[in-house]
Amino acid sequence: MTDTTSFLGQSTTTQGPIGSQPRALLPSGTRLLPPCHQTVTRGRYPKDGMAKILIVEDEQDLQQVLEYNLKQAGHEVVATKLGQEGIRLAREQKPDLVLLDLMLPDSSGIEVCRALKENAGTKAIPVLMVTARGEEIDRVVGFEIGADDYVTKPFSVRELLLRIQAVLRRGKPEPEGTDVLVEFGRLRIDRGAHRVWVDEQEIELTALEFKLLVTLYDRRNRVQTRSALLDDVWGIQADITTRTVDTHVKRLREKLEAARDYVETVRGVGYRFVGSPDEATT
Repeated sequence: MTDTTSFLGQSTTTQGPIGSQPRALLPSGTRLLPPCHQTVTRGRYPKDGMAKILIVEDEQDLQQVLEYNLKQAGHEVVATKLGQEGIRLAREQKPDLVLLDLMLPDSSGIEVCRALKENAGTKAIPVLMVTARGEEIDRVVGFEIGADDYVTKPFSVRELLLRIQAVLRRGKPEPEGTDVLVEFGRLRIDRGAHRVWVDEQEIELTALEFKLLVTLYDRRNRVQTRSALLDDVWGIQADITTRTVDTHVKRLREKLEAARDYVETVRGVGYRFVGSPDEATT
């Protein structure tokens, strides 16, 4: 028998073991995954990590492969090939995460993401963009309108599942023993509610921006390299450029307004959250 590789968006066949039997895992014509990656999707993640995931992808075979593997991992899946239908489903179904293709037949993924982030009922839903377009400008635009992560085709099932778990973990409550309410000069952070205020004015952050802020604050007065932030904030050793970190920090500082200088740039190294409010230049 033959199996396709686990790199979705790129179909390459390899000969299976001698004597192995064909498996009817998916409808005829759908690309299958080798046994090593089927075991990745079964029982690898804890039950409390399961979630409802909305797939907005117009490529039918890829949509089926994504749906199959997410269900194998224990997730509940809702799928559509249309952007506007995806917006409606997100508002009605309230998924824990949206897998969103950038190129859709009726509207662009950028427009769908913007619509989700501008609606009060869906703005807190994490969005993971899945697309064949890997230009850095596309990633930057996606992040600027609120996307939480970005995966470029072809990608492996293992990578995608790890990224999904990383995004979902950002929304989990802080461990016991962590200060839930933090006050630092003009800044106030409520970890439990995922809310942030500057001068008593609440500001809206995406789940990733909130995680970035809390990570920098918890390590205040210590320089954090871009690669360390990629590993710790994005949750895995992500195959994305350090430009991604710069884009998110820039957007975070813009949102912090009067407290923006609590986050300093250390040229050639990374970023540092000041040790005390008095150290800020403003």
